[in-house]
Amino acid sequence: MTQTAGRHRAAPSGQTPGDATSGTRRGRLFVLSGPSGVGKSTVLARLTAAVPQLWISVSATTRTARAGEQHGRNYFFVTPEQFQGWIDTGQMLEWAEFAGNRYGTPRGPVEEHLASGVDVLLEIELQGARQVRVATEASEDPAVLVFLKPPSFEVLAQRLIGRGTETPEQQTARLDAARRELAAEAEFDHTVVNHDVGAAVAGLVDLMADEQIC
Repeated sequence: MTQTAGRHRAAPSGQTPGDATSGTRRGRLFVLSGPSGVGKSTVLARLTAAVPQLWISVSATTRTARAGEQHGRNYFFVTPEQFQGWIDTGQMLEWAEFAGNRYGTPRGPVEEHLASGVDVLLEIELQGARQVRVATEASEDPAVLVFLKPPSFEVLAQRLIGRGTETPEQQTARLDAARRELAAEAEFDHTVVNHDVGAAVAGLVDLMADEQIC
């Protein structure tokens, strides 16, 4: 696991990410991003098991719910009109359009959890991470951006191609997108290399604790 230098602040003694026991501390906002196929979902599942008090933000989308998906758990499923209304009134922390549908992070729930002292994590794409950085960089506690990186581009390519769920053209498009995303690593506060899920999760827990404030 490798970490880049970031904006480090000492954590209160014995405090773990997501801990709101200090009463007056405001939660920290963390953003996890990385190319498709790097293992974000697997790492996130392990991270939530390791730090159950961490709140994972739920995104909103204009697409139709798929079988088994639940409103408010997987996504907030809203109409295009409602989504646009949230954009117009500044209620979206970040958003993007993909394949004709919009996806984004509602600002309200994030702010509510942070104000109550709960650490929040957003698992979003590069475009959204950039928006969150701009939206929070002038605040006292700007968002902490973490880039999840594969051990090498070759390993990432093997993972994407090994899925066997896409056409060669789609695979090429994903690999091209991955190259662009990997080139943006320097924009992040920390880098965690996902060569081993357990080590990656341990690295995330450590850096999140380092970034907390009294």
